[in-house]
Amino acid sequence: MPLDSPALTPSAPALKLEDAILAILRGADRKTLSAPEIAHAIAEGSEWHALLVPIRRAAVALAQAGRLVIYRHGKPVDPNDFRGVYRLGLPRQD
Repeated sequence: MPLDSPALTPSAPALKLEDAILAILRGADRKTLSAPEIAHAIAEGSEWHALLVPIRRAAVALAQAGRLVIYRHGKPVDPNDFRGVYRLGLPRQD
């Protein structure tokens, strides 16, 4: 999913990054994606590394708002208290 990468640099407004994350998750074939997978979908070439910290910050804000879920070892975690490798997914619509 190519996105306008100049508008989504690490210094871009957080809302654009949040919208990009949600759009990528909506279009994903899998239920969850890792931060590097999302960064690759946003950035071109080797520019994706710089997006990892902004993606984490945006994911925490989105999880606090109930718009996505942060998973660790396949289980939802507290967005204010998690470490290590994590995956992101949309909330279940049961």
